[in-house]
Amino acid sequence: MAKPVTTKHPAMQEALVLAMKVIPSIIFLAVAVQDAASSGYSLSLPGCPDKCGNVSIPYPFGIGPSCAATSISSYFNLTCNNTFNPPRPMVGDSEALVEVTDISLEHGEMRVLSPVYYICFTANTTFTKFTEGYELKHTPFLPSPSRNHFTVIGCNTLGLIGGYKGTVSHYVTGCYSYCESINSTSDGAPCAGMGCCEAAIPTDLTAWGAMFEMNQSKVWSFNPCFYAMVSEVGWYSFQQKDLVGHLGFIDDRAQRGAPVVADWAIRNGSCPEEGKGIPGDYACISANSYCMDANNGPGYLCQCSKGYEGNPYLLNGCQDVDECALRKQDPKYEDMYPCRKGICHNTPGGYLCKCKLGKRSDGTNYGCRPLRTTAEKVVIGTSVSAIALMALACVLAMQVQRKRHKKDKDEYFKQNGGLKLYDEMRSRKVDTIRILTEKDIKKATDNYSEDRVLGIGGHGMVYRGTLDDNKEVAIKKSKVINDEWREEFVNEIIILSQINHRNIVRLIGCCLDVHVPMLVYEFVSNGTLSEFLHGTDRRSSIPLDIRLKIATQSAEALAYLHSSTSRAILHGDFK
Repeated sequence: MAKPVTTKHPAMQEALVLAMKVIPSIIFLAVAVQDAASSGYSLSLPGCPDKCGNVSIPYPFGIGPSCAATSISSYFNLTCNNTFNPPRPMVGDSEALVEVTDISLEHGEMRVLSPVYYICFTANTTFTKFTEGYELKHTPFLPSPSRNHFTVIGCNTLGLIGGYKGTVSHYVTGCYSYCESINSTSDGAPCAGMGCCEAAIPTDLTAWGAMFEMNQSKVWSFNPCFYAMVSEVGWYSFQQKDLVGHLGFIDDRAQRGAPVVADWAIRNGSCPEEGKGIPGDYACISANSYCMDANNGPGYLCQCSKGYEGNPYLLNGCQDVDECALRKQDPKYEDMYPCRKGICHNTPGGYLCKCKLGKRSDGTNYGCRPLRTTAEKVVIGTSVSAIALMALACVLAMQVQRKRHKKDKDEYFKQNGGLKLYDEMRSRKVDTIRILTEKDIKKATDNYSEDRVLGIGGHGMVYRGTLDDNKEVAIKKSKVINDEWREEFVNEIIILSQINHRNIVRLIGCCLDVHVPMLVYEFVSNGTLSEFLHGTDRRSSIPLDIRLKIATQSAEALAYLHSSTSRAILHGDFK
């Protein structure tokens, strides 16, 4: 029975030793790293290198013990191997190191390159081989069951993986790959048994190792080596050349190892219970951060609150995300932080989408829409148009009515001799008469208020009025007027305006733009002569000399009217 050639590839000797202690981890989100760098803040401890080669090193990881959270776990301390170009970060102890390719704070994941187990033969044989395994109990790492699987490559090979799930029992699973020849396999086919096979791994797998069991009687001539590995889902696709040659698969595709995704967490604690104090070694020290339970195994992770980004494991490590600035930098953020047809305003931990004038919220707080729908605009437009037409019609009707009213007033003014009176005034025959409008009369009498009535005669009413110059007047409004009297009205006004006698009430003006013209007299504040002579409140008789004086002055006034004016005035109602 032939012995196997080797169980370890020389280039992977040290990596396999470290694999006893550490399991690799998954992909770090490159976009998150780029965004952090562009935002101007560091994810590493202040004063410490934030990168090794092309890999960002966020705290609690660090290059050197003073830059890493070694008080939590020594495995957070990384080494930057400068013998490569670019340099490569390594995790492990001084005896063996494993290359790290990515670290994710957000998902609590790390990706490393893990060794591929193999066994090779040079003759027909049947063989069972146990490989060295992984011990993860005292590390922050656990293999991710959703991101990795166990893969076996080779013909007629049974691969097994066994270990401890947590601290309970021995766990064994595996798969069997088969093929009679290389021609019975197919490049690019899923690993379902034809040249390779796959099996799932459990959660909380703290220790494990691989085992080969195969029959070489038929395949060793074209398939001398067999491989087993834990690798990231989607990384491996079968190719026929993987079965050919001594260590051909490793030399061609896995010289540095297979990528493995592991979940890391703060394993020596848990999220504080509500209402209880925060322990002194609590790792989520940044404001605007929170704690969440690890999704694989014990412990917890720290996350920046919504609307913040950065490193929750550092003081002030979580910084506000300026969503509005990001929208301007890259169109992809317009869908991530929508503000449709609005104005973006950044706020601590979020942003506001303010609507422009004429728009309102669309109900999502992330977009705006017109104040009115198309149908509403049509209805409003129609209503406004109808109202505008009605208003225009009213304005036109008012203008027509105003013109008609003005025309009527002009006609009354002509009928009542207004033009003749103007001619007399221009010829300076009349210079003491005032021509008032109906508006002036209504204003002076409070629109013919009953409180302003001085008396009622057979031909009309007399009102007490006040003109704009505060002059008190008596306004006589006739009841009716015939055409004959209308013809003589202006002549009488002209004559009356010439009267200037201290015992005769003086005519001040007239109103002609109404159907029945009105006269405006000087107001006599002491009442009438009849009231003076025969008033009920008089207690003593009037002396004879005053009576004679009244009679004499009355006679003089009548004589003035009969003979001293340009045209004799015969008063027909003298009392």
